[in-house]
Amino acid sequence: MSLQGARSPLSAIFLLHIALEIPIAIQGVWSPTSLPFLQLNNTTLVVLKLYAALVSASCVIALLCYPLPEFLPGKRALAIGLCIYHSIASTILYQAPRFIPMSLGALAESYKITPEAVWGTLHGLVGLGMVVWWQGTVHLAAMARGGR
Repeated sequence: MSLQGARSPLSAIFLLHIALEIPIAIQGVWSPTSLPFLQLNNTTLVVLKLYAALVSASCVIALLCYPLPEFLPGKRALAIGLCIYHSIASTILYQAPRFIPMSLGALAESYKITPEAVWGTLHGLVGLGMVVWWQGTVHLAAMARGGR
């Protein structure tokens, strides 16, 4: 098998990262006060804008890495970094008190399905997807190193 055409469909996880993060990145930079969060003061708005800038950069990096070959160390390092980020974000969102003043309905609330829990679940799935990408492409990295 040639490494030239070695592309995995699992690389779509980088695009899923962008899809999850780009809404808060755009709105957080240009109109953070319109985000549906409780108790936004000047300090939290500045921190939110800084976070949005960081997330915007991660989206650009993910977009640039998406078409690269799977075995490149930079792409693999980004995947691990995004896995750690999404795992921590998921944990934070699951443990957070309610800060999004909206409901998904009485039925969802009765099962403790809140916007924060849904957002945390999505982060957890993207983090898991990064691990799946890593394991699904590890053979390409081994081939590039000359192993196996």
